[in-house]
Amino acid sequence: MLSKDLGFVFQNRLRNFDFPCYNKAMRGGICMKITTEINPHIFRGYDIRGVVPRDIDENVAYTIGKALGSKLQRLQKTKCVIGHDNRISSPKLHQALRQGLVETGMEVYDIGLCTTPMYYFACLYFKIDSGVMVTASHNPKEENGFKIAFSNYQNAKGKEITDFYQEILALNFIEGTGKVEEKEIKQEYLNALLKDLNLEGRKRKVVFDPGNGTTAILLKDIIKHLPFESILINGESDGNFPNHHPDPSIEANLLQLKKAVLETKADVGLAFDGDGDRVGIIANDGSFIATDYYMIIIIRDIINKVKKKEFLYDVKCSKALEDEIVRLGGIPYCYRTGSSYTKAKVQELDLPFGGELSGHLYFRDRFYGFDSGIYAGLRLLEILCHTDKSVIELLAGVPHYESTPEIKYPSTDDRKVEVVKKIIAYCKQKEYNINDIDGVRVTFDDGWALVRMSNTGPNITARFEAKTKDRLEQIKNEFETLIKEYNKEEGGI
Repeated sequence: MLSKDLGFVFQNRLRNFDFPCYNKAMRGGICMKITTEINPHIFRGYDIRGVVPRDIDENVAYTIGKALGSKLQRLQKTKCVIGHDNRISSPKLHQALRQGLVETGMEVYDIGLCTTPMYYFACLYFKIDSGVMVTASHNPKEENGFKIAFSNYQNAKGKEITDFYQEILALNFIEGTGKVEEKEIKQEYLNALLKDLNLEGRKRKVVFDPGNGTTAILLKDIIKHLPFESILINGESDGNFPNHHPDPSIEANLLQLKKAVLETKADVGLAFDGDGDRVGIIANDGSFIATDYYMIIIIRDIINKVKKKEFLYDVKCSKALEDEIVRLGGIPYCYRTGSSYTKAKVQELDLPFGGELSGHLYFRDRFYGFDSGIYAGLRLLEILCHTDKSVIELLAGVPHYESTPEIKYPSTDDRKVEVVKKIIAYCKQKEYNINDIDGVRVTFDDGWALVRMSNTGPNITARFEAKTKDRLEQIKNEFETLIKEYNKEEGGI
């Protein structure tokens, strides 16, 4: 047994990360070791994500840190940024990840508890284009994961992630003695947000709902600087998400926000997901404003202020958005779903604005181009401060389509691939007009259907839209029947 004095010295050496650990590390009495017993299905389309501790534990995080640090060293990168959201499991996973990175010789800029947009901002602020954010975004509290950037400030995606899994299994890790620099970035991020916005003008009332997610650590400070009445609900940071699921793209999760907007006669309600990179909107009349319709408000506001009039949206968005872009004289660009894909494409094409139905929005007309739920919400407030129109009135004249929300059909990670393949084959046999950039989007004269594999879970996802309710039901029934039939054939539910 260590003496008290020796134990003190040992713990301090751990804290300063100046010792070699090779294949295991001790922190807080927990032995971390390299493991290759990692579920391959946690390496998804644009992040690493699974259930804690079934799929992801401290050993997995530690091993990922070793693999990432080694990869970055081979890319001749010596620094990276890391942070974590407020999930209960995040601090321990973050510590294990950090230890693995340090043992490869990396210099780690640790910003601690933060939103994902704060992490993106930190990478830009410190001019370090690689890093890791420990988060499961909007997923249930039992899950956690890692958003990883190898280079160019872009989250890894697709083959980059599957290749990284193979690099982990190879165990070809570099050994070194790195260090940790703990950095505060909160105030700099708040300053950047508020500096970009002009919220003077018409006095508005807004209700904020962080859903007990990580944006709760920012909103109280932001509210102090807003020149109008702000109301905060579910404003305590709590990684158990006790009041509702942290996904603002689903209307059912915003019932408390809707009630608060109506009771206080607020002009708008803004909700955010678990790690703060997405926004959900409730209008003054209690209506849920889907992100594709919010994008119409933004495009109407900026189209005459930007040189390039091309705007990106994902395959799940309503045709109303495409129609409105064309009507305004812009160019619509429909792309695959996934924030890592859409954000990279907006940057690659140098577009002023783009987004996804899920609530990810990329402002490059004035801001940095990464997805920040708070910034997206404040841009709507800026518009409201300079008009006498309500949110509903800002959508006047938008073509109306009947549509479903995104529907998830439980499957497995292996089975969902085969189901979508069969539906694509069915559509080709029927000679339907299809876009297969992401699953299959089938366009009819009076509507469309989308069937795709979820990149974040073992689900088949679908969305349907049509000019009438009857036609919507017909389209939905056709493809829902196929999904259930093929899923059952593959051994599904």
